[in-house]
Amino acid sequence: MTGLDIVSEMVTQRPSARLATAVVRYIGYRLDGFPAGLHRGLPSRHLTFIVSLDRPVEMQLSPDQHGPHIAMQAFVGGLQTWPAQIHHDGRQEGIAVELTPLGASAVLGVPGGELAGQVVELDSVLGARGRHVTERLLNTSGWPDRFALLDDALMQGYSERHGAPEEIVHAWDQMVKRPGDLDVVALAREIGWSRRHLTERMRRETGLPPRQLARVLRFERSCALLRQPHARSLTDVAMTAGYFDHAHMIHEWQRLAGCPPSAWLREEFPSVQDEPPLGDAH
Repeated sequence: MTGLDIVSEMVTQRPSARLATAVVRYIGYRLDGFPAGLHRGLPSRHLTFIVSLDRPVEMQLSPDQHGPHIAMQAFVGGLQTWPAQIHHDGRQEGIAVELTPLGASAVLGVPGGELAGQVVELDSVLGARGRHVTERLLNTSGWPDRFALLDDALMQGYSERHGAPEEIVHAWDQMVKRPGDLDVVALAREIGWSRRHLTERMRRETGLPPRQLARVLRFERSCALLRQPHARSLTDVAMTAGYFDHAHMIHEWQRLAGCPPSAWLREEFPSVQDEPPLGDAH
């Protein structure tokens, strides 16, 4: 491969049926030949669960971006409301697991709330099983075999009895269906709880209270809209995603992503995003 060759590969697979309520999918990725730089790990509804098949992932996790750099080969991170800064040399290869916060207890043995705002080594939650699966993945070729190996490892520790209460599952489902349209009082009343009790239980199970979860879900919705192939104004994106207006979305992007949408698009999709969406003047 010459220095001008660029490799961009992404392969996805669904988990075993039994894991489907906790794990959305596995994502295998391999990027090579890109300029060294910084990748923003944006807030998401999924826990960050990565096994690097190359060198350890170097990242900075503090909200003010002045904290220490850490490097991990395999790790899990909880929900957060700020971006992680991931440093790379132009090459990245690994597997990402889209793990729901409500699935953390069943798969990892700890509720999502215990991981909020932090990243821990995989073996700190899975023990020897975490070290073993990481070593085997590093020595296994081909995405199908890697996915099967990881799926088997997660199935070994899966326990349905550690799942979230049905009231929390219902509340989560309603929030995901209506990002940006949250009435916490009405939602609590719907499941027969007080607003305070719902807030405390949601924080314990997911790591964020309902209003912060709503912010992340709305932000994630705007990311998806911005990635669509046909250009649209930021005002249109903001209204569709559930923001009050364009200025509200820009403000939230600065807080949750550390940059405006147009800067993120230029960073992540330079080959397809020559111009920012209309209206990004704030």
